[in-house]
Amino acid sequence: LNTRKHPLGNPPPSEKDWPKEEEENFFLLDPDQKRDEVPQHLRMIDKLVTQVLESAMETIQRREMLKVQPKKCFPTAEFQVTERANCLAVSGKYVFVGLSVGLAAFNTCDFKDVCAWDAAKTEICAIHASDLGNECHVLLAVDEMGLAWLFCFHRASFLLVKTLNEVEDISQRSTCVEVVLSRGGDYAGILLQGNTKAWLEIYQLPKDSWLTEMEKNAGAAEELACSERSSSSFEVGTSLLQELSVSAVQAEVELDAPVLLLTVRPPKPITGTRFKGPLDALKEVDDGSMLGLGYNHLIKDSQWELQEAIFRSTYQEYLEAEDVFLPFFFRYATFHFLLPSRILEGPEMKVQPDIPVGIGVHWDGNHNFCLYLLNRSLKEKADSDLKPDVVWPCAAPIACSAVSSCSRYLALAGEDATITIWDKHLGYPLSVTAILEERFIRSIHFL
Repeated sequence: LNTRKHPLGNPPPSEKDWPKEEEENFFLLDPDQKRDEVPQHLRMIDKLVTQVLESAMETIQRREMLKVQPKKCFPTAEFQVTERANCLAVSGKYVFVGLSVGLAAFNTCDFKDVCAWDAAKTEICAIHASDLGNECHVLLAVDEMGLAWLFCFHRASFLLVKTLNEVEDISQRSTCVEVVLSRGGDYAGILLQGNTKAWLEIYQLPKDSWLTEMEKNAGAAEELACSERSSSSFEVGTSLLQELSVSAVQAEVELDAPVLLLTVRPPKPITGTRFKGPLDALKEVDDGSMLGLGYNHLIKDSQWELQEAIFRSTYQEYLEAEDVFLPFFFRYATFHFLLPSRILEGPEMKVQPDIPVGIGVHWDGNHNFCLYLLNRSLKEKADSDLKPDVVWPCAAPIACSAVSSCSRYLALAGEDATITIWDKHLGYPLSVTAILEERFIRSIHFL
């Protein structure tokens, strides 16, 4: 007979009875999983590969830590504008900002608003500035309507000199698409576009007369401030009296207008020759005509017509897709002010090393980089068909160009993705670089 010594009860659970993690979700596991376990030699390879990758990542991290980290720059100061800012230019200790309504000037020393101009209630889209010295600056701005505004900034005041392309008849108005100021503010250039033509105007700025006029007005303003200070019976701030006197005098200032030096037009299309032989063409060249533009050639009209017929027969399927053929004309040009060099210096020219003596121009889609001298006679200035003094031909149409700060080196990028660096003083190429095919160079710069 078997008898129980202890009462019947449930034994306490032990760790052996606890379900393992693998067994908790056994009903979710694939029954064939045990058959697909990785063999031992493959597990060893996986472990070695994992160790190699981890060590490689550690090495990469250590090398990244040793590299010089880029320095983070934070703004040291800021200034608030009342309107939307479209563009800005820096000249001397001032920052000029083109706003949605007018202009504003800020001092870089204390970043405070110096003055503003909003007389015309126009939006300024582009602005260029140059320091003339004696706290005087010249500004060239373009508004939303394509008008070019010429300002002179002196002692916290904007003085409007002239609107360069303003005409009485609005239908005859041309649009300014590009403005350039020479270093030092001696010359200004604007590119204008009409309905079917484009041209470039170069102005000489009378900065010497501007500086003289400003000095006279500054002296008159100080005298007026002294007289008002002595005659005033009540106390008024000295700076306030000076500001009021300066603004009162400058309101009556009339500065000399800029002088139009050159009107550069795009090259004319090449037509058939009128010469009967090479001797006639050489005689025309001796009269002062320019080689390189393709004007004095010996190609007849019949040859041009034959070339046009061959072109149309070859690409007939592409030409038929175009329904309307508009006459082509050059719409945009890139131009630079050039300092004296051997190519741009004449035998009797008196030049200064820091004042431009010429301009370099190339029109979009044209092969030639043309150089024009700025010191021309009155007869040549009035000539509508101004011819360049030097022509720099290229194998492909010029896409963009750049001139170094010393104005000695010239970089020309063609539409065939080839960049040529020229020594403008000596007149020979320094290097030729060909970029990969099917690439188009939009801009180049000297560093």
